[in-house]
Amino acid sequence: MARGERRRRGAPADGARTAERAARGGPARRDGRGGRAGGAALAVVVLSLALGLSGRWFLPWYRARRAVMLHSAPPALPPDSSSPTVAPDLFWGTYRPHVYFGMKTRSPQPLLTGLMWAQQGTTPGTPKLRHTCEQGDGVGPYGWEFHDGVSFGRQHIQDGALRLTTEFVKRPGGQHGGDWSWRVTVEPQASGTSARPLVSLFFYVVTDGKEVLVPEVGAKGQLKFISGHTSELGDFRFTLLAPTSPGDTTPKYGSYNVFWSSNPGLPLLTEMVKSRLNHWFQHQPPGASPERYLGLPGSLKWDYRGPSGQGQGQGQFLIQQVTLKVPFSVELVFESGSARTGGSQAPEQLAGRLLTHTLESHAEAFRERFEKTFRLKEKGLSPEEQALGQAALSGLLGGIGYFYGQGLVLPDMEVEGSEQKVDPVLFPSVPLFTAVPSRSFFPRGFLWDEGFHQLVIQRWDPRLTREAIGHWLGLLNADGWIGREQVLGDEARARVPSEFLVQRTAHANPPTLLLPVAHMLDSGDPADLAFLRRAFPRLHAWFSWLHHSQAGPVPLSYRWRGRDPALPTLLNPKTLPSGLDDYPRASHPSASERHLDLWCWVALGSRVLMRLAKQLGEAEAAAELGPLAASLEAEESLDELHWAPELGVFADFGNHTKAVQLKPRPPQGLMRVVGRPHPHLQFVDALGYVSLFPFLLRLLDPNSPRLGPMLDVLADRRQLWSPFGLRSLAASSPFYSQRNSEHDPPYWRGAVWLNVNYLALGALHYYGHLEGPHQARAARLHRELRANLVGNVRRQYQATGFLWEQYSDQDGRGMGCRPFQGWTSLVLLAMAEDY
Repeated sequence: MARGERRRRGAPADGARTAERAARGGPARRDGRGGRAGGAALAVVVLSLALGLSGRWFLPWYRARRAVMLHSAPPALPPDSSSPTVAPDLFWGTYRPHVYFGMKTRSPQPLLTGLMWAQQGTTPGTPKLRHTCEQGDGVGPYGWEFHDGVSFGRQHIQDGALRLTTEFVKRPGGQHGGDWSWRVTVEPQASGTSARPLVSLFFYVVTDGKEVLVPEVGAKGQLKFISGHTSELGDFRFTLLAPTSPGDTTPKYGSYNVFWSSNPGLPLLTEMVKSRLNHWFQHQPPGASPERYLGLPGSLKWDYRGPSGQGQGQGQFLIQQVTLKVPFSVELVFESGSARTGGSQAPEQLAGRLLTHTLESHAEAFRERFEKTFRLKEKGLSPEEQALGQAALSGLLGGIGYFYGQGLVLPDMEVEGSEQKVDPVLFPSVPLFTAVPSRSFFPRGFLWDEGFHQLVIQRWDPRLTREAIGHWLGLLNADGWIGREQVLGDEARARVPSEFLVQRTAHANPPTLLLPVAHMLDSGDPADLAFLRRAFPRLHAWFSWLHHSQAGPVPLSYRWRGRDPALPTLLNPKTLPSGLDDYPRASHPSASERHLDLWCWVALGSRVLMRLAKQLGEAEAAAELGPLAASLEAEESLDELHWAPELGVFADFGNHTKAVQLKPRPPQGLMRVVGRPHPHLQFVDALGYVSLFPFLLRLLDPNSPRLGPMLDVLADRRQLWSPFGLRSLAASSPFYSQRNSEHDPPYWRGAVWLNVNYLALGALHYYGHLEGPHQARAARLHRELRANLVGNVRRQYQATGFLWEQYSDQDGRGMGCRPFQGWTSLVLLAMAEDY
């Protein structure tokens, strides 16, 4: 089963009792800088009782209402931060990561552009139309060779016998985000081949409201240009230039078709074009034999625009098809009207030789900036490793998306003695500017992934990280909760099965955004500090929610809410909110569990927030956070809750037995069988990533007596060490490589994951530079692990052209989805030894 399905699947909320504690006068949670949510809850409940309402009825209603209220703290980003006025260079971008090539504006009602293509005559019937990145469509490898995150990118796509190169570059000017140009080059995959396939490219423009598009059509269905106007972009013009041979400016013969309709909805664009490819046309260059191809209707007619007509808010869809023999290049130019006003001379059109020169200048600037930032060449890394690092960074930056819409939320309704059930409700419409884990399989925002993404991005462009974290903090609800998976807008929603759309307000996710926040604290950048000052009330509210809502059964313990129930088909109930999905926890979920990794995340969060409060002069918050941070910093607290002497490692605690197996039970299939010893409260014997968390997050003193055993476990080839990186679960574990159900293969049960290996490298580097009894050993293990990890990712990239979601601990092969240029891009920081 795919990673996303594990993340999206969860049990009904078994949630936290924070509002109930507040109503009883327990520990309150700050709601912004001033008031306290607990006091507000108490006041409203008292009022409801005074009015004769049932407190048992009222509290669930109040929780449901707060679940979909946005937090009252001031925003972390300035007003209109995404607008062309405030951030003109970021207004346009490749913010549609799920399509092979497309751009849009950072706007709730964006203007969108995109590319489709099809090779004609290869199969009977409608040719394969390429548009959205799909895991199983046979395209690839593909990915960005260069992408600077703002103004320029070059991508290569292999599709059977074809090799496509897509390039874009932006030019500032005017008040609406400036100009930009595309170049798409299509060549035979094999050099020197005599085969010259007939290929159709489809360039389209989509509006999402009352915007105006006016096409001007020339001879043979060729669009001369498209004029348009929107409130955000003013006047603009698209021009599709005549195709040329690659590297030439002499026009080539092309056949043209055009289609214009009302916008059917973004998820339906591909199917609409497929359904319209039902007319046969002839492509006949001068002096050549004619060839038939399937094309769109060949003229523009008013009735093609659909029943909505103009100006009724449905938007428009305008697409130009150009068909010709490979090799060829086609350029699309967008020109902003405001860049050509004010009396100054109009700039030269960004096309032809000027476009070539501009693209090469940006490519050279990227290479120079990359080396200055990461110093891979200086460190002696090979050209192949440098190219891998550039592709890792570019793929991550090229996977940044801008989303806008409403998510579905299920409020936490657990109140003692209450049986009340509620349906999911819509969260307010919100924007999100975020990187995504995978363009083909997870083209949307994931909370715990994003902290790792931003560790890479902030080294390259700290402003992009401030933008992304600011947007994520804008998702806080009134209680300080952020949904762990963001499915915003029609295009994102179309990629997620309906049963997995709902986010539960009782469920947390690892607060990895605190990792780039900690880096900001150390950066000394005034812009970072100014951002953190604005963001602090929201960071504090988010951390306070995590600390209170995931409180465990005993003081200073923590428990992930939202574990799967102990179904008879599951070997070990999953814990999706932890991010480690099927990693083995206590075999029988209960309220008595204590989760080690969550304790470590809260301990890290208390340290980061405490540092930040002191640096910002937030005396009240520092006084509140100080006792918690001090308690969690004391290693005896960690020892008391999670050190398992009988196992010799840190561990989870819960109602557990290892006598659990999946056995065939016809006709039901594989069923869970529990033997003896029966489950009882004990430490969970599942040696793996969770066991390492106190070490991974650098919570241990370099002189700690627990650090040595951590290194023993890490370096043991019979346990976690493999030639390709640290495996997620010990090879000796009975759960190692075991499927969790008949249809649920192992996920975090042995495979090598880059995000946790990067944390391990950072911890080894950290302890290798601190005086202590394990300094030399930590430094040696760092060198060996880095060589294993980087070497394997490089080999797999050279063999397949992809970065992968995970890697086999047996032979190093890439596994899971691809391309996965989310946290696997951390290989770049590993190469740079930047932790």
